[in-house]
Amino acid sequence: MHLVAVLALDGVVAFDLSTPLEVFARTRLADGRPAYEVRVCAPTPEVDAGAFVLRAPWGLDALDTADTIILPGVVAPAGDVPDEVVGRLRAAAGRGTRIASICAGAFVLAATGLLDGRRATTHWLAAGLLAERYPAVEVDPDVLYVDNGQFLTSAGAAAGLDLCLHLIRRDHGSAVAADAARLSVMPLERDGGQAQFIVPERPPAPRGSTMEPLLRWLDESAARELTTADIAARAGMSTRTLNRHFREQTGTTPLQWLHRARVRQAQHLLETTGEGVDRIGERVGFGSPTAFRERFKRIVGTSPQAYRHAFRSPR
Repeated sequence: MHLVAVLALDGVVAFDLSTPLEVFARTRLADGRPAYEVRVCAPTPEVDAGAFVLRAPWGLDALDTADTIILPGVVAPAGDVPDEVVGRLRAAAGRGTRIASICAGAFVLAATGLLDGRRATTHWLAAGLLAERYPAVEVDPDVLYVDNGQFLTSAGAAAGLDLCLHLIRRDHGSAVAADAARLSVMPLERDGGQAQFIVPERPPAPRGSTMEPLLRWLDESAARELTTADIAARAGMSTRTLNRHFREQTGTTPLQWLHRARVRQAQHLLETTGEGVDRIGERVGFGSPTAFRERFKRIVGTSPQAYRHAFRSPR
């Protein structure tokens, strides 16, 4: 039987901890036998889980015999990881043990150095901090999970469930994983990545920026067919000067700003109206349905139709 050790540290997120417990413990093989044995382990007998105190049945020795180690998220991801935990995880990796993190558990895994030079993800709110704290890690904030073979990382708590189902499929095939997904009332695969859950905000402009009047005009005029020359004329600048000042003050180009403004408007219409996708693309200013779908997917990470299916408000 495949042994899964779930490591609980002080400040562990209860939902991230319960997800692998529920999913792996309930998974059955075709003949009805349990597919996994799950053990919760911790450096100390009791762990602070916020709303309650968790009593862990196993100590860190459980990591020595595990086939897979799961690292749930922690409330304070920037906190220091105990040296003993780091040492145990590195030793487990040296034996070939598979290690996967959920949400901010990526910070625990990154602290071991095992993610250096590898692609990884975490919750999009913490992605910038992960990249800043561990610059050797290639952080991808747009995906639900990343599978590097021995080391895996996932985004938010729900993406942790996606990752667990992915691991079951790797271990026992699609049929067993599909049964586990049905028990969790989840699709075996979800469309898109976590970018679809992030509303593309206006890129920040410094307070008092000389571009503020132009930025307001761009947002108001997003549905119009505008070129860089049109925007430069509105600003009273040459296109070269506009591009330089615009990037200095916003970190992006005028057309990129315009595209993101259009996508924000399209997201609102997809969520709140029943208009056709192509009609929405036309309304927000894209010249063709193809251009709209390509730009929307590039920014949001999924198609307009899939976004509507996931986020449209009930009438």
